[in-house]
Amino acid sequence: MASPASHISVGALSAIFDDTKPQFQEPVVQCVQVKPLPPQANNHQERFRVVFSDISNYVQTMLAIQANHFVTDGSLRKGCFVRLKSFQANSVKGKKILIILDLEVLRDLGEAEKIGEPKPLENKIEDDEKPQPTTISSNGFYGTKAQNAPQQVNTRPQQVRPSQGSASATIYPIEALSPYAHKWTIKARCTSKSPIKTWHGRSGDGTLFSVNLLDDSGEIRATAFNDQCTALYELFQEGGVYYISSPCRVQLAKKQFTNLNNDYELTFERETLVEKAEDQNDVPQVRFNFTTIGDLQTVEKDTTIDVIGVLKEVGETTQIVSKSTQKPYDKRDLTLVDNTGYSVRLTIWGNTAVNFGTSPESVVAFKGVKVSDFGGRSLSLLSSGSVTVDPDIEEAHRLKGWYDAQGRTEAFATYDRMSTATMSTTRPDQFKTVAQVREEMLGMSEDPAYFSLRATVTWFKRDNMCYPACLSEGCNKKVTELDPGQWRCERCDKTHPRPEYRYIMSIGVSDHTGQLWLSCFDDVGKMMMGVTAGQLMEMQQQNEDKTVDEIFQNANCRTWTFKCRAKTDHYGDQQRIRYQVSYANPVNYSEEASRLANLIDSYHIS
Repeated sequence: MASPASHISVGALSAIFDDTKPQFQEPVVQCVQVKPLPPQANNHQERFRVVFSDISNYVQTMLAIQANHFVTDGSLRKGCFVRLKSFQANSVKGKKILIILDLEVLRDLGEAEKIGEPKPLENKIEDDEKPQPTTISSNGFYGTKAQNAPQQVNTRPQQVRPSQGSASATIYPIEALSPYAHKWTIKARCTSKSPIKTWHGRSGDGTLFSVNLLDDSGEIRATAFNDQCTALYELFQEGGVYYISSPCRVQLAKKQFTNLNNDYELTFERETLVEKAEDQNDVPQVRFNFTTIGDLQTVEKDTTIDVIGVLKEVGETTQIVSKSTQKPYDKRDLTLVDNTGYSVRLTIWGNTAVNFGTSPESVVAFKGVKVSDFGGRSLSLLSSGSVTVDPDIEEAHRLKGWYDAQGRTEAFATYDRMSTATMSTTRPDQFKTVAQVREEMLGMSEDPAYFSLRATVTWFKRDNMCYPACLSEGCNKKVTELDPGQWRCERCDKTHPRPEYRYIMSIGVSDHTGQLWLSCFDDVGKMMMGVTAGQLMEMQQQNEDKTVDEIFQNANCRTWTFKCRAKTDHYGDQQRIRYQVSYANPVNYSEEASRLANLIDSYHIS
């Protein structure tokens, strides 16, 4: 019987991306990795990334949604052999990738360890190697086709171009757009539209505006200049769904102007077609990834987040003068609260500030706000951000119910005038002993519980106390080493020459009532250990065991004031409470003495 290797279509993967090479009909390849992708906010559809090898090369592929069942039913596994029956070649963010629409698992060939030493396909794509999209049956993966061709708007009105109707075209997912994709059409919702801005350059002045576009696969920013700005500004309305067809320039995103998680952005050209879609319901609304107000103290400065809360106060519109441009800017300060017991100041700018007419006690969701440490913790809405009042989402309904039931009369801790080093809560009865934490079953309710704890470190779990993290600003996701000097981040879809190690520690602490296990992240770990996780890993790799032991000995048996968050999570089939440290400070004995004195006074007998 022939070996499984003899069935593999050697060289097929390279040929897929090079039309000059002989093509294989339904090539046979080996599956060398299957990995689920992290879910996107408000989108619970499973997605899978699969790596296939033809012995000569390997390539990353993404399963179309209709092919998920090969993974979920257990037939597509690491080591098995498959026949690729339907696929599309793309270059996504500079990487060659296949989107697999249909395949056949060759069960009679069994499974085997990785055959040979396949090399990654060369990422650079020459002009004659750029793959052309093929017409395929998407079964909903690329968007639903409308039945009636929509009204078309050409950004070059003086040259009307005949169109075959984008409603009948193959719809690309936004995540598949790259400078190497041609003749594409996307169907996307406009989630944000900026005001028209004027720019000044050596060649003259001009106008521009930008929109954020969203579909099931992701988001991308698009900008229109001058004539295109005039032609398209009134067409684009926030919340509307549009077909956008090439030619349209795809280029690297200018990260200083956008908060979207996409390496590319679009620039509308003279021949770009923009058409309003008849069917407005098959594209998702704005997608959020919320951070609670109570968790802001764990978020690093300058991070861009989404936040939702009840509007507690609305300040008056004021003006400030920019120190750099000497131009006046309108601003308005809002106060948001949520069921974590915290409030935060959020600043909105420009026309958004002037025209803001939302009443207090409304639930408001903000997408694209920047975290600042000015005055403790504060938020600022970016120009590319958006505001949604009383959104019809679960988080908003839950906040509204909480506020009506108890939040209206609750006292909130504020971040104002708190530094990141001394940030503390003003809520009463916040300090707990270990025994009280367990007896009161903090964290067992639907919402997380917050408490302070004065305890002494008695044990460090030294296994897996740090992880290799992505170097991209604001990412911090775990990266995987593909080869020496190649660390892959699935979230950013980037490869870095090295990781940044970050603490993720489990520590045992004790007070006079008992012992508790706490989870600590990077900022707390650096404070407690006195060195960064990267420095500690370097010492371990250089076998400086004595120095590492001394660092742990110096960190042990020290007493800290911990700010903790208790929340129930699931490990396998078991339910457990996880205690996460938001920050830790050395004990301030003057403040601790005052706290204990006040506690004694509370037991005054009349």
